[in-house]
Amino acid sequence: MMLLAIDIGNTSVAFGIFQGKRLRSYWKISTQDVLSGKTIKFPQDIETAIISSVVPKATPIFKKAIAKKYKIRPLVLGENIEAPIKNLYRKPKQVGQDRLVDAVAVKVLYGYPVIVIDFGTAITFDVISKKGEYLGGLIFPGIETSLNALSQKAALLPKIEVEPPSGLIGRDTVDSMRSGVFYGIGALCDGVIAKLKANYGPMKVIATGGHAALMAKYSTAIDKINPNLTLLGLNIIYNLKFNVSRRAGL
Repeated sequence: MMLLAIDIGNTSVAFGIFQGKRLRSYWKISTQDVLSGKTIKFPQDIETAIISSVVPKATPIFKKAIAKKYKIRPLVLGENIEAPIKNLYRKPKQVGQDRLVDAVAVKVLYGYPVIVIDFGTAITFDVISKKGEYLGGLIFPGIETSLNALSQKAALLPKIEVEPPSGLIGRDTVDSMRSGVFYGIGALCDGVIAKLKANYGPMKVIATGGHAALMAKYSTAIDKINPNLTLLGLNIIYNLKFNVSRRAGL
């Protein structure tokens, strides 16, 4: 069986094709391209699909496109399938579906307790207890978001690309901005991780998201990097659902 997993994020949409547990291929497109009406190119020979989305306007676009292309109704996290994890948020529906998917993925791949850091448009910390409960987390601006905010709010600071700094201390404005953001976020991550461990005990730290590999060079407390954690989590959730349904005779 060929499964298409789709993770719709604020900046990009990630696609993964799975055959059983194996991730055969993956790629990304711009979320803005989708919202602006650009045609989505889908692969052939897909039998089923599952979607996680934090962009409500993009979700129906993909549902309609998948139904047209494959004549199937995709599973959508939070709509017709739920992440199998106890969610202790005061208002559970406020948690982004990708964060719950990641929490399920780390249970299977790394075990609990664990901290998941997603380096995307926003940087999110998610804490999962040794009982497998989603306890909550922290949210703060991502690398690109931080750099864009600097250039938009400070007249003399330019808009720059996300690239690592040449050293701890910048020797020009652009490099100083990069040094501040990269080393600043790295130190912030280490500080937050230390506080979480002091409060909740020893935990593995797993990093994911588009800038995870880059930021791991500036944070000493990250144990593992898995850029495809959400896609893997979607496949895990689908397989759990399929197995439960099959045993129940549904």
